[in-house]
Amino acid sequence: MYQSYYGLHEPPFSITPDPRFVHLSERHRDALAHLLFGIDKGGGGGFVQLTGEVGTGKTTLSRLLLEQLPEDARIALVLNPRQNAVELLETICEELHIDIEGKRDSTKALVDALNAYLLDAYAKGLRVVLLIDEAQNLPADALEQVRLLTNLETDTQKLLQILLLGQPELRAMVARPELRQLAQRITARYHLTPLNAKETGEYLRHRWRVAGGQKFPFEAKAVQRMHQRSGGVPRLLNVIAERALLAGYARDATAIDAKLIDAAADEVLPLTMKRRWWPWIAAAVGIVVIALLALWWRNEPAHAQPTVTKTAAAPMKPAPAVPPKPVVESLDAAALLQLIGATGDTPVPAWEALLAQWTLPADSITVDPAGPCTPVRDDVHCVQGRERLDTLLALDRPALLRLHAGGANAWAQLLGADARKARLRIGTRTFDLDRLLLQAHWNGDFVALWAGSPPALPTATDIATFQNARGLPADGVAGPLTLMALASDAPGPHLQRVLE
Repeated sequence: MYQSYYGLHEPPFSITPDPRFVHLSERHRDALAHLLFGIDKGGGGGFVQLTGEVGTGKTTLSRLLLEQLPEDARIALVLNPRQNAVELLETICEELHIDIEGKRDSTKALVDALNAYLLDAYAKGLRVVLLIDEAQNLPADALEQVRLLTNLETDTQKLLQILLLGQPELRAMVARPELRQLAQRITARYHLTPLNAKETGEYLRHRWRVAGGQKFPFEAKAVQRMHQRSGGVPRLLNVIAERALLAGYARDATAIDAKLIDAAADEVLPLTMKRRWWPWIAAAVGIVVIALLALWWRNEPAHAQPTVTKTAAAPMKPAPAVPPKPVVESLDAAALLQLIGATGDTPVPAWEALLAQWTLPADSITVDPAGPCTPVRDDVHCVQGRERLDTLLALDRPALLRLHAGGANAWAQLLGADARKARLRIGTRTFDLDRLLLQAHWNGDFVALWAGSPPALPTATDIATFQNARGLPADGVAGPLTLMALASDAPGPHLQRVLE
């Protein structure tokens, strides 16, 4: 209903776990790293435990994990843990495509079949992982059976790695004295907490950009209020933001203020999280009525239809040739290390590629890795420093990143990124690599440029508002990053937002 009004091509705050909309905060990246550690550790044995409040993103992280499984990993995913021990064993075997015909209802037969499968996988160099979601719902006998599965081992290593995802009750459950044997086998624990105020703003802006939005509609105080009312829980942020946009559309409001956020939150949040509930009932009903009237008015056909004069059809022109898509390679940790060592620390090739994107001569800028970059033309501007990847993505312009591996350094051109991957050009080749892998070999050093006349500067208050909307430090000073962001609507190359 409101998508065209706000210039969107799809809803930005749906509660379905679409990987394209995933915004990994620092704590989400840490949590995902713990899960990947649980798989990479392979036969090291033990449990990996990830807990978090409802709506903080545990299931979304498990979806990302499934998309990043190594080729040599086999996973059994248990989404409904409310099963007894035998039913759980049957589910695990079915997930691993083990033939259990004639073995059902027999714990020994199922464990023997699973053990045979694990030994065969071990001989083939495969890693087998059991991931149990909502693990706090495991009955006592099923939880004990899960513990006993860690006894399946060779003389040197465990055959099954187990990941437990659950709500905070899982932590209390495994802390019970009768489960101390299981607790002692948990080798990695991580508790996923809600987003803080800054991360809330970054989360909302990220989803807005992915949905095709240009001007971020939520005022700074509205973002602050959303964080207060939701407690930083992503799922609640989505619900409040969705309802606030509907209310804004019904009122023909291009900006969403804190009052609209309160109205939306009072309407959609659980009773325990609401405030001033009864006074807003009339307002909520009014918003729905206005929305329905607006929808009827927009869909009502005009009373008078314009006369259309038919003319002879113009000859069809041949469709322009579609250029072939560039070859994009995947880059793992070993290949990245080798590439950094072979490329070298000279920025010249990367600068020439970046200048070519701007259709600028190769001598427009000189850059020193240890010092500032120096434009040689008045219409070319350079920014150099150390920033987070999300800040560079908010600038929406290609940049050069200085990667490191041991004592070696290399310059790469940032072409785009989505929730999981970053796209880089190193030399003449283009690569997609996991954002976690990029963060491990990049300390934030970057160089970027923009071309054109400096934009007209608004007041200090307006600058701070603009900075806050773009995820920049809201100091009210038009520094190099702010000037670059102000010029982001000018012609020139932009980052890719969806990597295929």
